[in-house]
Amino acid sequence: MNYYLGVDAGGSKTYTLIADEQGVIVGKGQSGNGNHQLGYEEAKRNITESVEMALAEAGLTRDRIAYAYFGLAGADREPDYRILRPMIAELGFPKHDINCDTMIAMRAGTSRPHGVVLICGSGTNSAGRNQAGQFYQCGGFTYLFGDFGGGGTIVVEAFRSVIRSWDGRERPTALTDLLLTELGYADVQEMFDDYLDNGKSPPLHLAKLVFEASVQGDAVAQDILRVQGKELGKSAVAVIRRLGMEAEAFDVVLAGSIVTRGKGDFVHAEIRRAVAPVAPNASVVKLEIEPVVGALWMAFEAEGKPLPAHVYERLRGVSDYQTISSSIS
Repeated sequence: MNYYLGVDAGGSKTYTLIADEQGVIVGKGQSGNGNHQLGYEEAKRNITESVEMALAEAGLTRDRIAYAYFGLAGADREPDYRILRPMIAELGFPKHDINCDTMIAMRAGTSRPHGVVLICGSGTNSAGRNQAGQFYQCGGFTYLFGDFGGGGTIVVEAFRSVIRSWDGRERPTALTDLLLTELGYADVQEMFDDYLDNGKSPPLHLAKLVFEASVQGDAVAQDILRVQGKELGKSAVAVIRRLGMEAEAFDVVLAGSIVTRGKGDFVHAEIRRAVAPVAPNASVVKLEIEPVVGALWMAFEAEGKPLPAHVYERLRGVSDYQTISSSIS
């Protein structure tokens, strides 16, 4: 019996799954931050802990793993890989590979081994892989290096819009009452003074208010979300063109809380509008499966073999790591 291991190492958590060749989960592990950019020793320790936990639950040694695939946050450029290759090699798996965690999210969101992924959570990132296996990442390096958007940007835009409405530079917006209520201020003057005098920044959870206002018909909130969608659409088009995917059939997978949990269609509509004329055979879909499952599927496919249909069907319903045991029958 062959066994496969997949790891999703992110900035706050690291998940590991082990499955047999039928796609039955036999081991799982969980730990904290796995991004070396946030602390090499901490990331190494947490990835190791998660892997060891899964191996122990499965009752397996490393030599029983046919292939191990690691999706790693912070695996963005060659300098990162020079750090990460030896780190992962030290785990002792005879056959293994590493990639940016964007790619395991892409794989988890589509039935194909190729496609495009747009990440939009606290920040943004985008990447893709074409049918020839070529990879390209566009963005993920902050506003200074070309990025725009994510929850961090959206809440700043919302806060600015409230200030600009209050001081006369912008039209009235429902975001004013929503922000004041959420943050506990009596009026905009009080909020303005407190934020300015104490160097405060608007918290990420305010992003939900932009979606709430947008579905209520607020034009200011809708415009904020449309700009976000246009920027994500530009990233998708950049990846598609760089990889020559215009004529391919593939999915553009949307991952991250802004594009998977936000209300309304304002962001998604702009992405579809950007992608359709460039890649008419592409579909825009939301990620509904834990990215660690994508890492597991990529372990199955790592040596050029297609993912067995029964493995795909068995695992594609895993939308919550915490309930994996009850999700797999």
